[in-house]
Amino acid sequence: MPTIDTPEVEQSRVEQRRQVADAARRYHDSAQAREQAEARTAKGVPFPDTPQALAARAERILSRGGVPTTAVVAHIHAEPLDLPQAHERIIGLAHDLQAANFLPRGARAARTVARITLRRDSRELPLGTGFLVSPRLLMTNHHVLPGADFARTCLAEFDAQVGIDNAPDDIVRVELIPDELFIAHESLDYALVALTPVGGDVPPGEVFGWNRLSGRTGKLVVGELVNVIGHPNGRLKEIALRDNRLITRLDDFLHYRTDTEPGNSGSPVFNDQWEVVALHHMGVPDTDASGRPLRKDGAVWQPSDGEAALSWVANEGVRISSVLRHVAASRPTPTQCALLAEMGPEAGLGSHEPQGAAEPESVRPTGLTAAERRAATGLRARDGAFGGHRHLVYLHGRSQHGKDPEALRQEWTGGLNKGLAAAGLRSVDPVDAWCPFYGDLMAELMGARESLGGVPSPPDSVGSETKAYEQMLLDAAARVGMPEGDYERKDAMAAEEGLDGAVRTFRRALGWVAARSDLDERTIDAVFRDVARYLSEPRVREAVLDIVSATMPDRGELVFVTHSLGTVVGVDLMSRLPSGIDRAVLVTLGSPLGMDAVNDRLLTAGPHRPGNVRTWLNAWCPADAVAIGCPLRDGRWGRVEQPEVANGKDKAHNIAEYLAHASVAGPIGRALH
Repeated sequence: MPTIDTPEVEQSRVEQRRQVADAARRYHDSAQAREQAEARTAKGVPFPDTPQALAARAERILSRGGVPTTAVVAHIHAEPLDLPQAHERIIGLAHDLQAANFLPRGARAARTVARITLRRDSRELPLGTGFLVSPRLLMTNHHVLPGADFARTCLAEFDAQVGIDNAPDDIVRVELIPDELFIAHESLDYALVALTPVGGDVPPGEVFGWNRLSGRTGKLVVGELVNVIGHPNGRLKEIALRDNRLITRLDDFLHYRTDTEPGNSGSPVFNDQWEVVALHHMGVPDTDASGRPLRKDGAVWQPSDGEAALSWVANEGVRISSVLRHVAASRPTPTQCALLAEMGPEAGLGSHEPQGAAEPESVRPTGLTAAERRAATGLRARDGAFGGHRHLVYLHGRSQHGKDPEALRQEWTGGLNKGLAAAGLRSVDPVDAWCPFYGDLMAELMGARESLGGVPSPPDSVGSETKAYEQMLLDAAARVGMPEGDYERKDAMAAEEGLDGAVRTFRRALGWVAARSDLDERTIDAVFRDVARYLSEPRVREAVLDIVSATMPDRGELVFVTHSLGTVVGVDLMSRLPSGIDRAVLVTLGSPLGMDAVNDRLLTAGPHRPGNVRTWLNAWCPADAVAIGCPLRDGRWGRVEQPEVANGKDKAHNIAEYLAHASVAGPIGRALH
């Protein structure tokens, strides 16, 4: 393979060596979890993962047709099984009974994979692998494409493979156009770049196909097999199939044992349904007690030995859900949003400028400023829904700015209908739900603080907002076991060490909460900040309540389904509903209401049961840090049904996950019908 030495290539090599060291450290740090999984495997447990992960995986296999229904019936009902055993049996069947289309679907997935090659001075150097994730977007590693300027010197080679007769196929070369889109992240080691059309007018995905990425749970559990397609060491396309097992699942990375080589950097890692579960980025080398990588002969490895001399013990891939989460937070331009939206609905990267969508019916309330009126785009339900006297209302939480209210209504209804089906109840039509929308208004009122960058720190303002934020965060940390001394010494540290001491305390508190939930620090921090802002600034609270009230029914019975910050807004709103609303069913999902810093600042100041609430359902997930004060235990809340649910990992706070549970959707459906 030719060598081309440029500053960019050397930078890529340095970054790759750093990534290898980080992968080795993560592998070492996860030794206990890996050993526990191996011990359970030795005892005959085929998939040593959590019951929640097994349930999510079994459900996805069934919903995607990953195993024949007749086989499920025969194996699941042949003997008494508890739920974890039944889920294991379904997952095992998906391994043992591959449909006849397994190989053709694999061949189809392989066509989406390309070799990435650097061009310089009439020479070419294969760098790694990439794969199509939309008609016009290719994903690979950051250490393969470390920057937009470097990407301009590279191209993607599709069909770099041998055909069925062992003769090489005709390679199709496609240019990269990072000026149109280039999003990357060094720590997660991914790069997303736009491609030129094939033949001048056809998007590459329409020629070679593309992988529909999903941020949802249930794609893989520990003990399952993965399949990797790539271009090891720049060779023609190769597949590592079947003898590849997931051994550890971390927050952002997966470890698996498989035969891959350095050129596989940027390869897609598939499950047996050919869904992308990870972006392969690095081999994990064996290390000594000091963390130094070892050669195959057991000696300490030196860079001059070359990577071929390393003793590899596993491989590491970046979880696709983590990549999608970072892309969503990258603040793309409207044009880029349209490109990202082409990745499909499960990627969760919908355009801020919906193309071809019908203009939603806007509600223009009076008594608001011009800016606030522009932000009011709530959706009414169609006339006569649920007999015309009963009303289903969705109230969203934070970070919905720039979104289409109709898309939100569809998402909520999709989750609700999944739960209604599980409860044996009939589904609802999205147009039968009211959907107040205050996302754009909240973003405008929040200003620059709506989206945070960097490592979260204490608010830089003073007064009631800061106090509310402090109390929420430290209360949450105390509830998950942060030592009492850390909590009590916060003021002393800040006084002695200035802002740095306070920053360390807040980061420590965030770390405690994040480590004991399935939410990351940025999400927890952002939700807490927005709740604190709403509770502490009268203008923000009044504007939000006004704009929500503008898209609410004014008579009849209310089935009020609220989420996150929306639960706080909803409880406030219950104290000022029109007199024509005679009774209500209140549903709060992923709610922070149980924290004293929140309920003490409600309009009614403290835990209480709104007078016109007939039934109250408060569902919470133990892994949802926003619901850390749940279940609601103060007697002043009155009688509250509080089902505990197990949302999928990385979806602990997700509204569709909450609504998809029969214990949540069932009461809603019965109240409506």
